[in-house]
Amino acid sequence: MSDIIQLLPDHVANQIAAGEVVQRPASVVKELLENAIDAQATHVKLIIKEAGKVLIQVIDNGSGMSITDARLSFERHATSKIKAANDLFQLDTKGFRGEALASIAAIAHVELKTKQQEDEVGTEIKIEGSQVSSQEVCVTPKGTSISVKNLFFNIPARRNFLKSNTVELRHIIDEFQRVAMVHADVKFDMYHNGNEVFNLPISNHRQRITHIFGSKINEKLVPVQEETDLVTISGFVGKPEYAKRTRGEQFFFVNQRFIKSAYLNHAVNAAFEGLLKEKTHPSYFIYLDVDPKTIDINIHPTKTEIKFDDEHALYAILRATIKHSLGQFNVAPILDFNRDASMDTPYDYKGKIAKTPTIEVDRSFNPFKEESKSNADGSSKKYIGFKKESAGDWENLYVGLDSVTTDIKSTENNFSTIQFESEEVTGSLFTGNEQTALEHTTTYQLRRKYIVTTIKSGMVIIHQHRAHQRVLYEEILRNITMVSAASQQLLFPLKLSFSKQEVALLISVREQLENTGFVFETFESEEVAITGIPTVATESEVSVLLEKLISDIEQEVPDCGFSQTDLLAKSISSSIAVKTGMDLELAQQQYIVNGLFACTEPNITPDNKPTFITLTVDEIDKKF
Repeated sequence: MSDIIQLLPDHVANQIAAGEVVQRPASVVKELLENAIDAQATHVKLIIKEAGKVLIQVIDNGSGMSITDARLSFERHATSKIKAANDLFQLDTKGFRGEALASIAAIAHVELKTKQQEDEVGTEIKIEGSQVSSQEVCVTPKGTSISVKNLFFNIPARRNFLKSNTVELRHIIDEFQRVAMVHADVKFDMYHNGNEVFNLPISNHRQRITHIFGSKINEKLVPVQEETDLVTISGFVGKPEYAKRTRGEQFFFVNQRFIKSAYLNHAVNAAFEGLLKEKTHPSYFIYLDVDPKTIDINIHPTKTEIKFDDEHALYAILRATIKHSLGQFNVAPILDFNRDASMDTPYDYKGKIAKTPTIEVDRSFNPFKEESKSNADGSSKKYIGFKKESAGDWENLYVGLDSVTTDIKSTENNFSTIQFESEEVTGSLFTGNEQTALEHTTTYQLRRKYIVTTIKSGMVIIHQHRAHQRVLYEEILRNITMVSAASQQLLFPLKLSFSKQEVALLISVREQLENTGFVFETFESEEVAITGIPTVATESEVSVLLEKLISDIEQEVPDCGFSQTDLLAKSISSSIAVKTGMDLELAQQQYIVNGLFACTEPNITPDNKPTFITLTVDEIDKKF
């Protein structure tokens, strides 16, 4: 039998490695931005076309590369970060495996221009599918410019699996924000299809967060700071009253690297225990600095998951630090009943020297005298004391009292002539047969979750939230497609704050939202003014409704208009449907029951979950 095992060609090995490193355009953006940061750049510019499918370009003013380094950078396992295996446990840079550029060059057209400070000219290299097509001298400024064009051009199956431009752009923005939030000392710019998306000047961490997520977030942040032998913690957490139903604004950074950790996330939630509403999540931007020897960052291809030596101690420190910050800023109550909060030293005055207060007393002041004194400059100062009033006219208080008493007595005698308004309620919410029908209805609410009603063959148990969601879904879908939704006007405009990206998403579905009953007055960069809302929603639900809608759109933006309309109807109906645990009056129960069985698909919710079950008389008889 002949040998069947053979070595893979380099270009095939690179394409296989690219499958781990480059999953979508956002993966390329992450690798190139991290390379720019490792090159000590102070200004990084990201240019995107068609959500990275056509062009991804990163320009930096970093240290640049020599001719040899520029050519070697595209070889597999070529890196300047490590020389021995022990270096893996002392990493202080972003990239280190030497696979990123080689993997990118294997599945795209890459053009590199780079120049060092001391060189007069730079180097330009063009690569197509791992093959170097040209290398020549060029004129370019200090730093590096790398362009990745036609991603996955030689793997069409992989390219077909990419999502819509909106979804891919959302992932690119996420990666851009994660890098920008850590390196506040670097200026970042981002452009998509020629339009400026971000312009982030050099600042501190708080200002960088504000520039990314909008100025309104500044008032929601509580600073967190703690330093121990194991870890140094800094950053911010959001106040409990601003907790959201989505997990969008949750960031952990370990040694200036974004990570995901369900364990640390649980520590944050434990610190907020008892302060959050049900099904809401706090915002946090936590920066952890630990000894590189105590972590392993090479357990995941994208380096978003790391392993800690002592997770339990880190959990306890993080939880205690956040609890302390919430208590210091009077966000959370402290179990010290004898403590006077007014005696706390503000953080701004920490470390300052106390000044002895000075008190000026006018020893010549006498409150019982009225006299004038001459000052040294000849001016006079008049002291006005307290003057005792005479009590001789106290009898005047009772003048006219007899006539008032006589008037009261005469009024009491004429009570028989006064007519009182009837307290009997003559109006009714329902008229005639409707009222009679409700009095004899067979609906019953069970455990504030189910509605039980009878049918000819037995009984029906209806899930109130799912049933109402199906009713609202079909009503909203009908309104959007027929453009006939009614709207309730607000007395005062409702102004809601969002980030620039969230406002852009709302603008993209503005027409469909208006068809459901929304009336928008203005769209500003970080604020939306609403003057009308759908009749099925209340003013207090609008903020939660739009937040959930934005989250749904970000996670699964459909390509066609009908799918987008369907997603819109699903999101709105899920947000405003009656929740489990709500007491329903008889009329509300009857409305849900009648509305459900008038639907075209009463059996399931828009998400294909059952809305009701039936129990026949035979099935009930078998129980006995």
